Amino acid sequence: MRIISWNTNGLRATVKQGYFIPLFSFNNPDIVCLQETKCEPEQLDESTRNLKGYNSYFSHSKNKKGYSGVAIYSKVVPEKVEYGIGIPKFDDEGRTLVAYYKDFVLINCYFPNGGRGQDRLDYKMDFYDAFLQFINKLKKSGKNVIFCGDINTAHTEIDLARPKENSNTTGFLPIEREWLDEVVNNGWVDIFRNLYPNKKDVYTYWDQITHARDRNVGWRIDYFFANRSFVPKIKNFKTLSDYYGSDHCPIMIEVI
Repeated sequence: MRIISWNTNGLRATVKQGYFIPLFSFNNPDIVCLQETKCEPEQLDESTRNLKGYNSYFSHSKNKKGYSGVAIYSKVVPEKVEYGIGIPKFDDEGRTLVAYYKDFVLINCYFPNGGRGQDRLDYKMDFYDAFLQFINKLKKSGKNVIFCGDINTAHTEIDLARPKENSNTTGFLPIEREWLDEVVNNGWVDIFRNLYPNKKDVYTYWDQITHARDRNVGWRIDYFFANRSFVPKIKNFKTLSDYYGSDHCPIMIEVI
C-alpha cells in the first residue's frame, strides 16, 4: 500500500496548473493525504472532488474561506472517518482527518504555523499538545497509528539548510523542536530519519519568493510518523523532490 502526503498550498491552483492528476498517474498511490487545500469540496470540479478510482474525504475551515483544509483520497473505503480530534477550537480550522483502516489508523494533519504573533505560536503549541494526547490515546487503545502531514517544524539542525540563521524563526524555535523530542520520547518514529539517520540536504519545503528550491535551501517539515511496533511494516520512504506544483514536495511510504 502506497501512501503519499503533500501540502498542495491550494488544491484549486494545483489542479489548474496540471499537477493534481499526475501525482496519481505517476505514482499509483493507494492513499493520498493533502494539506492546505484552501477550499471547500463544493469549490472543486466533479472530477477532482470525486476522482475516479478513489473515495474522497475533505475537512475545511469553518470560519475562514480559502484557509487551511485537508483531504484524503483512498482506493480502500476506510472503516470510518473522523473530522478532527474532538476539540472545536482546533477542528474548526479543518486541520485533521482520521481514517480507520483494518490494520492501522491514518491521520492526515496540517499543523498550525507559529508565525503572525505570539497568539498563533500559543495556538500551535496548544494544538501540538492536544494532538500528542490524541495519538497516545489511540496507541494505548491498541491501535497502530500512522500520522503524516506538514508539521511546520524542522526537528534538528540536519533538517534545514540554514539552522543558525533560523534559530529564532518559528518552525525552528526551541519550544517547537522540544515538542518533536517529546513525540519521539513517547514512542513515535520519524520514518524518514529512522531509515536515513544521517542523510543531509533532503528537504520538503522551499521559500518561493527567494527561489530557494533552485539552490535547495530548504526545510524538512513534512513527515510520516508511526508507533514503534508498526515501523517494520513501513518500507521505502521517498521524498519526491522533483515534483512541483507547490512550495512543498510530496513524500511517500509503502506499507506491507
